[in-house]
Amino acid sequence: MSLIHLRGQTPETLAAAFSGLSLPVARRVVHRLVGQDRNDLDGVPGLSKLRAAELGERGRLDRLEILDRRRSDLDPFVKYLFRGADGRVFEAVRIPLEKPRFSVCLSSQVGCALACGFCETGRLGFLRNLEPWEMVEQALSVRRESPERPTTGVVFQGQGEPLQNYDHVMQAARVLRDPCGARIGSDRITISTVGLLPQIERYIEERQPYRLILSLSSAFSEKRERLIPITARYGVDALAAAMRRLAAAQGGPVHLAWVLIAGYNTGPEEAAELARLFRGVRLRISVIDVNDPEGRFLRADDAERGRFLEALSANGLGFVRRYSGGPDIDAACGLLASRARGGTAHAPLTPVP
Repeated sequence: MSLIHLRGQTPETLAAAFSGLSLPVARRVVHRLVGQDRNDLDGVPGLSKLRAAELGERGRLDRLEILDRRRSDLDPFVKYLFRGADGRVFEAVRIPLEKPRFSVCLSSQVGCALACGFCETGRLGFLRNLEPWEMVEQALSVRRESPERPTTGVVFQGQGEPLQNYDHVMQAARVLRDPCGARIGSDRITISTVGLLPQIERYIEERQPYRLILSLSSAFSEKRERLIPITARYGVDALAAAMRRLAAAQGGPVHLAWVLIAGYNTGPEEAAELARLFRGVRLRISVIDVNDPEGRFLRADDAERGRFLEALSANGLGFVRRYSGGPDIDAACGLLASRARGGTAHAPLTPVP
């Protein structure tokens, strides 16, 4: 009999897994284990000794092992290196927000199969999907170390393609959102994808409440395919149409991420094509400078970046320039790769003082 990871459950799934456990008591159990981040069930109101014993026998309360953590010397970002029960390692990043709050960039897989050209994780290949509790525990681990600054947001933008691990990611998001769980608002839970069209369609059909952001990075399928190979299966026109349908269903803007690469996707033709693809729809583009320590892709300088942003404005396209933090500790966008293969860290990380 396989054991149930209790911190990967909402009250509804917990009550369904344990017959005889009422929903009100299940809510109190989830509040104890996730909301209060406790590792015991002592004194949960309404939980009988018999039911507590059953939870203990059939349930698991694993913690992720924090192998190490690195604090950037450039900004307040911190990268965490976790090890799962099978020895595989993966990373998360603590992101400081403008007020005394944190967000957490979560990994959804160990490695990734999609091999995007600007992403270090894609060079590792795919090892396995993370379980819902492992994603929840990443957020709780960061929150546990910083009780004075609440964790008010999460973004599934770490290692892996979240929509390839769709069911587990949605379950983790539900636990993080639940008022008995981590109590993070659905508008502060962001799921990033490079564009798996069938899963986006499912996301729309299920009316998921979270923010979905498409990492586009070129408005032309042929150019985008050189960066993001999955474009050969799901072209830009089809992805744009799906994102328009999502925006209509949610009543919000289309969210895009744009990894800015010098001499490649900074021309005025990109802005003009974006305007065509999303005509009549509110657009919010997060413009992020590329990070590539091997020099395969170069950052645009201030002048080139400025011309691209001016072209977006001239076409009436909304954008925000995102700061990609922690580059000195490989915590910036596109750099998460665990420094590990086969579950063993390549090099020690510098501890946070």
